[in-house]
Amino acid sequence: MQARDVMTADVVTLAPDTPIPDIVRLFRTRGISGAPVVERGEIIGIVTSLDLIARHARPHSPVYLPLLDARIPLTGQREYNEIVRHILGITARDIMTTPVITADADLDVEEIATMMVERPASSIPVLDGGKLVGIITHQDLIAHLEAVQAET
Repeated sequence: MQARDVMTADVVTLAPDTPIPDIVRLFRTRGISGAPVVERGEIIGIVTSLDLIARHARPHSPVYLPLLDARIPLTGQREYNEIVRHILGITARDIMTTPVITADADLDVEEIATMMVERPASSIPVLDGGKLVGIITHQDLIAHLEAVQAET
């Protein structure tokens, strides 16, 4: 089986300036857990349910060493900045995950499952010739597994 065989073809996309309340509403009403952020026909990021949940996480402050009126971060500055960006963001661009992990439509389903586990990713946009043609989520793979088990 290939990505094209298990993907959801009706892909919900977001504009970079989509407000977060609209994203939350869209995810709930459409029953989705992720949506690519598209600008001028190109995928520039992806917003997942985890990106929305991260807005409510409690960031752990990095350890700083005061030195000559400067603050030098010792650990976790990048992670801290990501958390702060998610918490303070107001649009899809502010909270989206980049870079986006994508899959070719001809990619084997087992490879996609491996990508989801190793990277980790809950939603993977599917491209055919560089064009967005679908998306694969955990639920798509579970449905595929269920169908395979029913055949045996």
